[in-house]
Amino acid sequence: MDEDVFNMQVRKFLKNVGVTSQREIESAVRAAVESGKLTGDETIEAKVTLSIESLGLAADINGSIDLK
Repeated sequence: MDEDVFNMQVRKFLKNVGVTSQREIESAVRAAVESGKLTGDETIEAKVTLSIESLGLAADINGSIDLK
């Protein structure tokens, strides 16, 4: 295995995950604020599940996002 190639590929994947996740979260929060489901000053709990079936990997990553 070429460690440099592997490292770059993992970083490329994580960049895509980060950009896509941010876009989805922002869209969902804006819609929830507009609909009145959120007021815009909450802290919301978030969870991402990372899985790679071929490796048997399943890891939950938990966190919170302050809106104000």
